[in-house]
This record gives sequence, structure tokens and C-alpha cells, in this order.
Amino acid sequence: MLTELSIRNVAIIDRLQLSFKTGLNILSGETGAGKSIIIDALTLVCGGRASADLIRSGEDEATVEAIFDITGLTNIKTALEMAGFETGTELLVKRCLSRAGKNRVYINGSLATLSQLAELGRQLVTIHGQHESQGLLKPEYHLTLLDSFAGALELRKNLATAFEEWQQTAKRLVHFDELEREASRRIDLLSYQLEEISSANLKTGEEEELEERQRILANAERLNFITGSGYELLYGGDLALLGELKRLVTGMKEAVSIDHSLHSLQTMLDESYLQLEDAALQLRDYANRIESNPEELKQIQDRLDLLLRLKRKYAPTVGELMAMGKSMAEELDELKNRSLSREQLQQELNEKRALFERIALELGQKRRTAALKLEEQLADEIHQLAMPHAVVKVTFETLAEPRNSGFEKAEFLFSSNQGETARPLGKVASGGELSRLMLAFKQVLPEGEAPTLVFDEVDTGVGGAVAAVVGRKLRNLATGQQVFCVTHLPQVAAWASQHIKVQKEVENGRTATSVKELDRKSQTEEIARMLAGEQITAAALKHAEEMLKQAVL
Repeated sequence: MLTELSIRNVAIIDRLQLSFKTGLNILSGETGAGKSIIIDALTLVCGGRASADLIRSGEDEATVEAIFDITGLTNIKTALEMAGFETGTELLVKRCLSRAGKNRVYINGSLATLSQLAELGRQLVTIHGQHESQGLLKPEYHLTLLDSFAGALELRKNLATAFEEWQQTAKRLVHFDELEREASRRIDLLSYQLEEISSANLKTGEEEELEERQRILANAERLNFITGSGYELLYGGDLALLGELKRLVTGMKEAVSIDHSLHSLQTMLDESYLQLEDAALQLRDYANRIESNPEELKQIQDRLDLLLRLKRKYAPTVGELMAMGKSMAEELDELKNRSLSREQLQQELNEKRALFERIALELGQKRRTAALKLEEQLADEIHQLAMPHAVVKVTFETLAEPRNSGFEKAEFLFSSNQGETARPLGKVASGGELSRLMLAFKQVLPEGEAPTLVFDEVDTGVGGAVAAVVGRKLRNLATGQQVFCVTHLPQVAAWASQHIKVQKEVENGRTATSVKELDRKSQTEEIARMLAGEQITAAALKHAEEMLKQAVL
């Protein structure tokens, strides 16, 4: 629950420190004193939308701080822990607004995001503004209220999950069919491409070998001339180099017999002769072997042209072409051997739809059963709120297409006068009737909202005995939750567990809001003021005292 609220530089509020208790906390005061500004400040610290217009005139920054007692609120503690914030029995929240646009949020002293604050705020405080009852005019809200009354919110959550899974499976099936069509096209394309690559019978290093052979064949005549001429130069005639070298080698043998120091030189010449002789023979053999072969040259050129076309089409190198062919073969094998069939996916879709329909039918039955009980309990509540002939009827309409909320939509119809046909709320209910209807709903719906409820002038449009009933109803709500109510009605204020008066004061030429927690005496005086105006009479004080005595549960 909310225990402390500190406000600084918000609208006409300069500095304000408020402490709150359990039960029904009433905020009263003259119009314009700042009661709703306090609610606006609480909205800010719970993650509501902010505007620089809220910053007090002449100030650069506004701050709101709140302390919540979260003892026993395990959901809040878990959320804090998961978000990385420190936890304990208290939660400190601070929000700063700046005209420069540097707004900041702190949770338990650590910087936080606005979305984190808003999520916590939704779990801590529910604020029903002056026009909150207008939500009753929205038929889409009616089904949620009915499901809450039926205790079927968890079932509805399961239904939404089942609907989402059904729709996702339906999308998967559509996607599957698209993929099947695409897979068929892909198989045809891969088959053609793989055949084109495979039929080439690619080999590693083949291209380099072909290019080298192409160069040789293209220059066969030149190679024949060079090698043939070389043979003739070394071995072919009377003046051949090997003949001359032979004579030199023979002469060196005689020289060595005379001077043994020439032996190494003789050995060198012998080896040179043998090497040149071997080279001459290889030149002869090469010249005899090399010949022009236009047919082979054309075959090689055709093969290189094929490799070039494949490289231009698929990959820059033969090695990458071979790798691509392998990848294509694997993908083609996977496509041809897909494990998931359309029949399997269709069966899954049928099962998901059947689950959705089963939950939707169960929820629909709960709704119709709960609708009768809700009509009965609402009738009892609204009769107590000075609408003795009013009735609320729940009607159902089957949807053309199911939604995540089920097969039907619900709408509350209302009639305030005996004999009149119940019609949509927006067409027949006045503002005061809507306020009372909303309060009636709060009485019959199970607890499940945040631990702190705020009603900002929810009693608009009611008065007299009805206002006293409204006060009693609010006090009844406050037995299970902390409740705040901004009111101008003394009949409501009399039911306060804690009564806070909000008033304006002028200091140094500026207006500021101040608050005062009322004891029994000052509370009596405030209620008398609410009854009689600024001139409090003895009769008004007596009447106020009587109202406080009667405000007992």
C-alpha cells in the first residue's frame, strides 16, 4: 500500500508531504485547492504520461516520490528482483520532470526506465478518474468485466494462448504451402544447376593443367624448332659442341698424366660432357615428340570455355564450383527428403483449433452462467444506490469469426425505470447512474486489482442518501484494499478511515497547496463546512457529528 507521498513543484503545489494509512483515505477541500493535482502526482509516480506543463510556474524541475509497503506482495518483489533492483519491505519510487526534457526515474535509488515504472505502477495502484466510469460505455470492456466476475480470467488467458497457437500454426501451414511451391521450383532449379556442374566432371587442378597443355600445343612448331636446333648445335654436325668438347676431354687425359693437379678439372669436363650429351638426347627426343595437334588444341579450348562459362555463372574458381556442387547436392537431398508433411501440419492445425474451440465453449458456458448471477447481484447493489427499478442485462452476440476472447461478445444493457426495455448504457444511462453502476461493479467483482485503489470524484452526480450508500460501499472496498477518494460530498467523507483536507494558501503573493490530516474534531468541522459552506453553524456541526456516528460498518 502507499504510505508516503512527497510532491515538489507540481502545478500549484510547492512542497507537500503526505502520509497515508490503510482503509478509506478521503481527500476533501474547496474546488481548485489541488485535490486532483495530488492524484495527478500519484499518476506520475506510477508511470503515467507527463508534461512540462505540470511543472510549477517559475521552476525548472518537479519531483514526486512515493513509498509503498510491499510486505507480502511477492509479485512486486519478484518483478523488482528480475529487473535487477534491490528489494525489501518498502519500495521507493521517484520521478523527476525537467523543462529541459531530462526526465528521470528512480526505483529503490537506482535509475530505471519509464516502462519499468509503468509496469510496477500497474501492479501497485489502480486509478479510477472522474471519467473512468465511461469505460462502461465500451462493449469490449464488458466481456472483461464478465470474465472477472466469473473467475475465468485464467481460462481466458489460456484461450488467448490457444488462439495464438492456432493462428501461428495456420500461418505455418500457409507458409508451408508457399515453401512447397518454392521448394518445387527450387528442386527444379537445383536439379538443372547440379546436372550442369556434375556433367562437367570437374577435377582439382584440371584448369591449370589444361592451360599449360594449351600453351604447349599453341607453340608446338616453335618448341620443335628450338629443341631441334639445340640438338643439332650440341650433337648434329662436324662442328657440334660435343665433338669439340670430346677432343678437349681426350687432351685433358694426356695433361693429367703430366700434371696430376689438373685431375679435378678433367673430372669437371667429363661431367659436363656427360650432362651435355644427356641434354642433347632429351632435346632430340622432345623434338621428335612435339608436333602440332589442332584437334587436341580445339578440345582443350572447348573444355576451358566450358569451365569459364561455369565460373561466370556460379563461382569464380573450379574449386569453389566443386564446393557449390556438393552444397547443391546436399540441399537437393534435404528438399527431396523433407520430414514434415502437409498432412502432419494440417493435423497439428486441427488439434490446435480443437483445443481453442474446447476452451472457448467452456468459457462461453461459464460466461452465460455467470451473466445470470451478475445480473442478480448488480440488481441488488444498484437498488441500494437509489435505483430501485434499475436492471442490468447481459446480452451475447456470436461473432462471425472467432477471436482470442472466444466465439462471442457481451454487452451490458441498462434500464433505470420500471417497464422500460433495457438498452445500451451509452444511450440511456446518465453520468450519475454510470458512476453508481461502476461502484456497483466494484462491489461484486472479485478482488484482483492493485492493492491501492484511487477514486477521483467517482461520486459525481449523486447526493443525499445515495451519497451515504456510496460512502459505505467505498468503505466496504477499503476493508480488503487501501482506497483513496477525492470527494465534495460530506456523506462520503464521513466514512473516512483517514480524512485529509486540501486547501490553498497565499504566501508572498503566490498560491500554494497545503494539506492537513484531520482528527475527529477537525473532521467534524470539515464535514460541517461541506454541508453548510464557509459559515459553519451549530446545526451543521450537529449534523456532521451525527453523520460520523452513523458511518459505522
